[in-house]
Amino acid sequence: MSLDEIMVIIFGLIGIVFTLWFFLMKREKEVEAVGEVDITVSGGYSPEVISIPKGKTTKINFLRTDPTDCLSEVVLGDFKIRKELPLNQRVTIEITPQQSGEFKFSCGMNMYHGKVIVR
Repeated sequence: MSLDEIMVIIFGLIGIVFTLWFFLMKREKEVEAVGEVDITVSGGYSPEVISIPKGKTTKINFLRTDPTDCLSEVVLGDFKIRKELPLNQRVTIEITPQQSGEFKFSCGMNMYHGKVIVR
């Protein structure tokens, strides 16, 4: 086996390991919300995953700082909520989940995603 073939095999294995780590082992950082949580909308949602208590009203404050049209609204389909997010203005959504589970939210074009975990 030549040096070129060995290098290709090594870099191929490194690429495979990195791809598996990136897509399968990457953990989402979860933020626990007690009554209220702020989400910055800039190239996505930060934090992307929030945890809230079941049966208690929680205020989710969205602040969009990204002028991208895709992020101009947020959709919480399971809660039947669709809200416009004006640039540099805070928009508050109140939810009182009655069941536990994971509920996704996204931009209006369904390109950027986040998750609400109800416990």
